[in-house]
Amino acid sequence: MNHTHTTDTTPARHNSHWLLLPGLAFVMLATRMDHFGSAVTLPDASLAVFFFAGFALHRPLWAGRAAFLALCGLAAAIDFWAIDSQGVSSFCVTPAYGFLLPTYFAMWWAGRQSAQLPLHTGAGWLRLALLAGCGVSAAFVISNGSFYLFSGYVTAPALADYAAGVARYFPRYAFYCLGYIALGLILRALLGAIVRRAPSLTGQSQHD
Repeated sequence: MNHTHTTDTTPARHNSHWLLLPGLAFVMLATRMDHFGSAVTLPDASLAVFFFAGFALHRPLWAGRAAFLALCGLAAAIDFWAIDSQGVSSFCVTPAYGFLLPTYFAMWWAGRQSAQLPLHTGAGWLRLALLAGCGVSAAFVISNGSFYLFSGYVTAPALADYAAGVARYFPRYAFYCLGYIALGLILRALLGAIVRRAPSLTGQSQHD
Protein backbone atom coordinates (compact mmCIF):
# COMPACT_ATOMS: atom_id res chain seq x y z
CA MET A 1 0.00 0.00 0.00
CA ASN A 2 2.81 2.40 0.86
CA HIS A 3 4.55 1.71 -2.46
CA THR A 4 1.34 2.42 -4.40
CA HIS A 5 0.80 5.65 -2.52
CA THR A 6 4.33 6.88 -3.31
CA THR A 7 4.01 5.99 -6.98
CA ASP A 8 0.72 7.78 -7.32
CA THR A 9 1.76 11.01 -5.67
CA THR A 10 5.26 11.44 -7.14
CA PRO A 11 4.08 12.56 -10.62
CA ALA A 12 1.68 15.02 -9.05
CA ARG A 13 4.47 16.40 -6.89
CA HIS A 14 6.77 16.85 -9.91
CA ASN A 15 3.96 18.42 -11.96
CA SER A 16 3.23 20.89 -9.19
CA HIS A 17 6.81 22.13 -9.41
CA TRP A 18 5.98 23.60 -12.81
CA LEU A 19 3.74 26.10 -11.09
CA LEU A 20 7.03 27.69 -10.04
CA LEU A 21 7.89 28.78 -13.60
CA PRO A 22 5.53 31.81 -13.69
CA GLY A 23 6.89 32.83 -10.29
CA LEU A 24 10.47 32.66 -11.55
CA ALA A 25 9.51 34.71 -14.59
CA PHE A 26 7.88 37.31 -12.33
CA VAL A 27 11.01 37.55 -10.16
CA MET A 28 13.11 38.16 -13.25
CA LEU A 29 10.69 40.80 -14.50
CA ALA A 30 10.72 42.54 -11.13
CA THR A 31 14.49 42.65 -10.62
CA ARG A 32 16.28 42.72 -13.97
CA MET A 33 16.49 46.51 -14.34
CA ASP A 34 19.68 46.97 -12.27
CA HIS A 35 22.29 44.32 -11.53
CA PHE A 36 23.34 45.61 -8.11
CA GLY A 37 20.12 47.42 -7.30
CA SER A 38 19.54 50.97 -6.16
CA ALA A 39 17.34 52.97 -3.81
CA VAL A 40 14.30 52.09 -5.92
CA THR A 41 15.21 48.75 -7.54
CA LEU A 42 16.12 45.32 -6.22
CA PRO A 43 19.38 43.62 -7.25
CA ASP A 44 19.06 41.41 -10.31
CA ALA A 45 17.92 37.91 -9.35
CA SER A 46 18.38 36.35 -12.80
CA LEU A 47 21.22 34.02 -11.74
CA ALA A 48 19.18 32.68 -8.82
CA VAL A 49 16.18 32.27 -11.14
CA PHE A 50 18.20 29.96 -13.39
CA PHE A 51 19.50 28.05 -10.36
CA PHE A 52 15.96 27.34 -9.18
CA ALA A 53 14.83 26.52 -12.70
CA GLY A 54 17.43 23.75 -12.74
CA PHE A 55 16.69 22.78 -9.15
CA ALA A 56 12.92 22.43 -9.36
CA LEU A 57 12.15 22.00 -13.07
CA HIS A 58 14.48 19.10 -13.89
CA ARG A 59 12.01 16.37 -14.84
CA PRO A 60 11.58 15.46 -17.60
CA LEU A 61 14.90 16.58 -19.07
CA TRP A 62 13.43 17.98 -22.30
CA ALA A 63 10.97 20.12 -20.36
CA GLY A 64 13.74 21.39 -18.08
CA ARG A 65 15.75 22.42 -21.12
CA ALA A 66 12.68 24.10 -22.61
CA ALA A 67 12.22 26.07 -19.39
CA PHE A 68 15.88 27.13 -19.52
CA LEU A 69 15.53 28.38 -23.10
CA ALA A 70 12.24 30.14 -22.28
CA LEU A 71 13.86 32.01 -19.40
CA CYS A 72 16.81 32.95 -21.64
CA GLY A 73 14.33 34.35 -24.15
CA LEU A 74 12.55 36.25 -21.39
CA ALA A 75 15.83 37.74 -20.17
CA ALA A 76 16.67 38.98 -23.68
CA ALA A 77 13.15 40.35 -24.14
CA ILE A 78 13.35 42.26 -20.85
CA ASP A 79 16.70 43.75 -21.87
CA PHE A 80 15.35 44.82 -25.26
CA TRP A 81 12.25 46.36 -23.67
CA ALA A 82 14.27 48.18 -21.00
CA ILE A 83 16.65 49.67 -23.58
CA ASP A 84 14.03 50.45 -26.19
CA SER A 85 11.24 51.77 -23.97
CA GLN A 86 12.63 52.61 -20.54
CA GLY A 87 15.77 54.51 -21.43
CA VAL A 88 18.12 51.96 -19.87
CA SER A 89 21.69 52.19 -21.18
CA SER A 90 22.73 49.68 -23.83
CA PHE A 91 26.28 49.67 -22.45
CA CYS A 92 26.17 45.92 -21.72
CA VAL A 93 24.83 44.93 -25.15
CA THR A 94 28.07 44.13 -26.96
CA PRO A 95 29.50 41.21 -28.95
CA ALA A 96 29.94 39.53 -25.54
CA TYR A 97 26.17 39.54 -24.88
CA GLY A 98 25.79 36.03 -26.31
CA PHE A 99 28.01 34.70 -23.54
CA LEU A 100 25.08 35.17 -21.17
CA LEU A 101 23.78 31.84 -22.50
CA PRO A 102 26.64 29.78 -20.99
CA THR A 103 26.57 32.10 -17.97
CA TYR A 104 22.99 31.15 -17.22
CA PHE A 105 23.63 27.53 -18.12
CA ALA A 106 26.27 27.36 -15.37
CA MET A 107 23.66 28.37 -12.80
CA TRP A 108 21.00 26.09 -14.28
CA TRP A 109 23.42 23.16 -14.21
CA ALA A 110 24.36 23.89 -10.59
CA GLY A 111 20.68 23.90 -9.65
CA ARG A 112 20.02 20.69 -11.57
CA GLN A 113 22.89 18.90 -9.82
CA SER A 114 21.70 20.22 -6.45
CA ALA A 115 18.29 18.66 -7.00
CA GLN A 116 19.89 15.20 -6.80
CA LEU A 117 21.39 15.80 -3.34
CA PRO A 118 20.09 14.30 -0.07
CA LEU A 119 18.98 17.54 1.56
CA HIS A 120 17.88 15.75 4.71
CA THR A 121 21.58 15.53 5.67
CA GLY A 122 24.16 18.13 6.56
CA ALA A 123 26.49 16.74 3.89
CA GLY A 124 23.80 17.30 1.27
CA TRP A 125 23.41 20.95 2.25
CA LEU A 126 27.18 21.42 2.22
CA ARG A 127 27.39 20.01 -1.29
CA LEU A 128 24.55 22.28 -2.38
CA ALA A 129 26.42 25.30 -1.02
CA LEU A 130 29.56 24.21 -2.88
CA LEU A 131 27.62 23.71 -6.11
CA ALA A 132 25.94 27.10 -5.80
CA GLY A 133 29.29 28.74 -5.12
CA CYS A 134 30.90 27.00 -8.09
CA GLY A 135 27.97 27.99 -10.29
CA VAL A 136 28.21 31.64 -9.29
CA SER A 137 31.98 31.65 -9.78
CA ALA A 138 31.71 30.06 -13.22
CA ALA A 139 28.93 32.47 -14.19
CA PHE A 140 31.06 35.44 -13.15
CA VAL A 141 34.14 34.23 -15.02
CA ILE A 142 32.12 33.65 -18.20
CA SER A 143 30.12 36.88 -18.16
CA ASN A 144 32.77 39.20 -16.78
CA GLY A 145 35.64 37.64 -18.69
CA SER A 146 33.81 37.68 -22.01
CA PHE A 147 32.80 41.32 -21.49
CA TYR A 148 36.39 42.24 -20.68
CA LEU A 149 37.76 40.49 -23.76
CA PHE A 150 35.07 40.94 -26.40
CA SER A 151 32.98 44.00 -25.53
CA GLY A 152 35.29 46.35 -27.42
CA TYR A 153 35.60 48.72 -24.47
CA VAL A 154 39.00 47.38 -23.38
CA THR A 155 41.62 48.12 -26.04
CA ALA A 156 44.61 46.64 -24.20
CA PRO A 157 43.55 43.77 -21.91
CA ALA A 158 45.86 43.23 -18.96
CA LEU A 159 45.70 40.56 -16.28
CA ALA A 160 46.29 43.07 -13.47
CA ASP A 161 43.39 45.24 -14.62
CA TYR A 162 41.10 42.23 -14.91
CA ALA A 163 42.08 41.03 -11.42
CA ALA A 164 41.26 44.49 -10.05
CA GLY A 165 37.84 44.31 -11.68
CA VAL A 166 37.22 40.86 -10.19
CA ALA A 167 38.12 42.11 -6.72
CA ARG A 168 35.76 45.04 -7.17
CA TYR A 169 32.68 43.32 -8.56
CA PHE A 170 32.76 39.62 -7.64
CA PRO A 171 31.97 39.95 -3.90
CA ARG A 172 28.70 41.82 -4.56
CA TYR A 173 27.92 39.61 -7.56
CA ALA A 174 28.22 36.48 -5.41
CA PHE A 175 26.58 38.00 -2.34
CA TYR A 176 23.36 38.95 -4.09
CA CYS A 177 23.06 35.71 -6.04
CA LEU A 178 23.79 33.43 -3.08
CA GLY A 179 21.54 35.58 -0.90
CA TYR A 180 18.62 35.07 -3.29
CA ILE A 181 19.34 31.33 -3.38
CA ALA A 182 19.40 31.14 0.42
CA LEU A 183 16.14 33.09 0.62
CA GLY A 184 14.52 30.80 -1.95
CA LEU A 185 15.60 27.69 -0.06
CA ILE A 186 14.23 29.12 3.20
CA LEU A 187 10.87 29.84 1.53
CA ARG A 188 10.90 26.32 0.05
CA ALA A 189 11.44 24.82 3.50
CA LEU A 190 8.66 26.93 5.03
CA LEU A 191 6.20 26.06 2.28
CA GLY A 192 7.12 22.39 2.57
CA ALA A 193 6.47 22.47 6.31
CA ILE A 194 3.08 24.12 5.74
CA VAL A 195 2.09 21.53 3.12
CA ARG A 196 3.15 18.63 5.35
CA ARG A 197 1.24 20.10 8.29
CA ALA A 198 -1.95 20.80 6.35
CA PRO A 199 -3.28 17.18 6.25
CA SER A 200 -2.82 16.76 10.01
CA LEU A 201 -4.59 20.04 10.67
CA THR A 202 -7.44 18.98 8.37
CA GLY A 203 -7.74 15.64 10.13
CA GLN A 204 -7.72 17.29 13.54
CA SER A 205 -10.46 19.70 12.42
CA GLN A 206 -12.62 16.84 11.22
CA HIS A 207 -12.25 15.02 14.55
CA ASP A 208 -13.13 18.21 16.42
